[in-house]
Amino acid sequence: MTHTAVKWGWSLVIGAIGGAWLTVFGDWTMAMTILCICMALDYVTGLVVAGVFHASQKSSGGGLDSNVGWKGLARKVATLFIILVAHFVDILIGTQYIRDAVVIAFTCNEIISILENCALMGVPIPKILLYGIDILHKQAKEDDIPDNDLSEGEVTVYAYKKYDDEGNPVEGTEEVAHDD
Repeated sequence: MTHTAVKWGWSLVIGAIGGAWLTVFGDWTMAMTILCICMALDYVTGLVVAGVFHASQKSSGGGLDSNVGWKGLARKVATLFIILVAHFVDILIGTQYIRDAVVIAFTCNEIISILENCALMGVPIPKILLYGIDILHKQAKEDDIPDNDLSEGEVTVYAYKKYDDEGNPVEGTEEVAHDD
């Protein structure tokens, strides 16, 4: 097989995958690009937390665990399936914003996870980001838009979820206080 034939074959495969992706998920937007980058960064920072710092809250010893890694990848694939469903809802009701709203929501979730991983590595997180995370957590807890009154003192980031041996989230979160 010649070099040109191999190059043409790979181009055909990549083009077919790209065409199928666009057919299923709709137009590729900058929001989708940002989500995919954030998903990759979250996965990599999670690997660093577990592999280098041995501080993972998802494994028993805090280190790398292949089952936890596969579950993380499965969750990311499930995220893409939810985006797929949102795109289909857009098609069904004739809109073009539901998929984008879902992508933005998942991107925010990935960004929070990246910041939490960085905090586990000891990276100082800028105060404004801590305030933003605190506000998002308060909104999620209250199911309401909170007033803009942020109490004085420390900002608490709800950074860790506890998982049982099978990788299922355990009720409650562990609070981690960040000094100003």
